[in-house]
Amino acid sequence: MNAELLAVLRCPVCGGDVDSRLRCAACGRTYRESEGIAELIADGVDEHKRRQAEWFADADPEWEVERPHGAPRLHLWLLEEKVRRSVSELGDLRGRRVLVSCGGSGMDAEFLARRGAVVVTTDISPAAARRAVERGRRHGVVIDSIVADAERLPFADKSFDVAYVHDGLHHLEDPLVGLREMMRVASRAVAVTEPARAAVTRLAMHAGIATETEDAGNRVERLEPAHVVSVLEAGGFDVVRAGRYGMFYRHEPGLAVRALSRPGLYEASRLALTAANAVAGGLGNKLAVQAVRI
Repeated sequence: MNAELLAVLRCPVCGGDVDSRLRCAACGRTYRESEGIAELIADGVDEHKRRQAEWFADADPEWEVERPHGAPRLHLWLLEEKVRRSVSELGDLRGRRVLVSCGGSGMDAEFLARRGAVVVTTDISPAAARRAVERGRRHGVVIDSIVADAERLPFADKSFDVAYVHDGLHHLEDPLVGLREMMRVASRAVAVTEPARAAVTRLAMHAGIATETEDAGNRVERLEPAHVVSVLEAGGFDVVRAGRYGMFYRHEPGLAVRALSRPGLYEASRLALTAANAVAGGLGNKLAVQAVRI
């Protein structure tokens, strides 16, 4: 672990400094390290979080490390478009320290690292954290990875320039707890892109396209943009962009995305989706909120 990251590590139980042996100077707890990855999780992970971690452990490791490399063009563009919408107002990220909360196997960390950010990604799943490190090694980007609980991040206050999350808070029983933790550790900005509560989502659930329960067995906690904005503003942040947009894709690309990624159809699909969001994005199933600390 590099010295800069070690300097901002804190005990998730008491907030005390953590030394190079992962021992808390205040309460004496010692945390484990596995395959070079620190696991700073408080004792007694609840059933909700355990199910989530186990689901990630069982995910296809090769796809998780490679995604979206080798994916159809439209699938890649959709993912890149989500990142663009979530950081568009934050300026140049080169050299900025960015924390990715609920970072899974490091896909978003890689996107941000390629924009020049110095990235630390966290996830409650040790398997996901290991895959994030492998992703960085395999694809030539630097990604530091920590096993951590998004509701009790093991970092000092304002220890990162930006705290970022993509489709992670909705895994939590109370996403706003995770959001407040991101606000605590962010010195400059917070960026959120998550599933939104929307009429189109309810229709999709009735049609069997979307579900109320995710694969891990937990409820999908879709967010209200207004709630996210109000929490950020109450915490001393100025919301510089907030809104909905429409987007849908499978975790693993299906036949439709593959077909629409063919020459000619790909360009037309991009134009059609961009136009649809320009006209009716405010009714969409996703939200993107960016805020800067006042």
